[in-house]
Amino acid sequence: MENKNINKNSIILLLGLAGFIVMADNWVVSPILPAIADNLNVDIAKAGLLISAYMIPFGIFQIIFGPLADRYGKKQVITFSIIMFTMATGLCALGSSLTNLAIYRALTGIFAASVMPISLALIGDIFPMEERQQAIGTFMGISFLGQGLSMAIGGTIAYFLNWRGVFIAYAILALIPTILLIANYKKLPSKKNPNSEILKPYFRLLSNSKSLFTYLIVMFEGIFIIGSFSYIGSYIAKTYNYNYFSIGMILTAFGITSVIGGRLSGKLANKFGQKKVLNFGLLSASIADIIIFYFGSNIYLLILGVALLGLGFILTHSTLLTRATGFAQKSRGAAMSLVAFCFMGGGGVGTAIGGKIIEAYSLNSLFIIYGLALLVTFTLSFLLIKDVQD
Repeated sequence: MENKNINKNSIILLLGLAGFIVMADNWVVSPILPAIADNLNVDIAKAGLLISAYMIPFGIFQIIFGPLADRYGKKQVITFSIIMFTMATGLCALGSSLTNLAIYRALTGIFAASVMPISLALIGDIFPMEERQQAIGTFMGISFLGQGLSMAIGGTIAYFLNWRGVFIAYAILALIPTILLIANYKKLPSKKNPNSEILKPYFRLLSNSKSLFTYLIVMFEGIFIIGSFSYIGSYIAKTYNYNYFSIGMILTAFGITSVIGGRLSGKLANKFGQKKVLNFGLLSASIADIIIFYFGSNIYLLILGVALLGLGFILTHSTLLTRATGFAQKSRGAAMSLVAFCFMGGGGVGTAIGGKIIEAYSLNSLFIIYGLALLVTFTLSFLLIKDVQD
């Protein structure tokens, strides 16, 4: 490492700021999807392409960035990516059609791809296992605070200005972690493995049943939880005819419980065991979707459902992330990138499938279908994930 005396908590804060803006941008389209659809004169199901256009490249490029980070250094890849991410976010404000806006979102997703998984891999490098759960929980809490505020910020800007103003604001906000990463570049630790291979780490990870089952659950988590969340803003708009500010405020419940759950996940895992926390998270997300389906017309129960979905997500995801940090110490970037590939790629697929479900049935039917699918995922987790300790 270049500076052995650097404060590890400062690294968490710095990485957390980068994660904050990436996660804020990651979820920004959901609360403003109705506004984009209206402005571009397309229906909600087609506008959902924008979410898939971001998430699928985000997932695919994990496969590239992970081994590159292992070979050339994690801080190098993160710094380059956050610079390009800031530029791509600004381009989104210029989108004049669904097609070119989808292209800009895809570019944003490509460069955002490295930040979360490689930050987690870097945390795995510098924190021993006994400290790692808490470090990951803190990092995830800061990052998902961005997600939580994204709902309110995005909805507010879309209400008072327009959806283009949202992307301009996010490009400006992205300059903060970009400048801080550049300014502190030399102080960041960087572990390199010049002999790191590109594809073999993935084959090894997928040939082991312990890691294979983990990635399978991560993929289903992405399909059904992100797939559900992607259309909640549209569901609120259709059911209540609320403005974008109100939609953003309601969706903030997801981010708030994500932050709280992220901070508590380590303590809960230490007390009850990781497997119980994982399964409780999946069960909570399933119940959340079922509540929205049956009781979404009651605003208080709708907010409860949104909050439970956020809690279920963070308990599930933080547990799976902690598990994955121990899979391949010399190829940790690849191990964490495969998590992000399964999760975000799954989210893109789940959103695309959700659009088809809405077209064939109804917007509301999406939640009962995905809620029941999460129950199946819970059952698979209970049966397949025998040991979530590294």
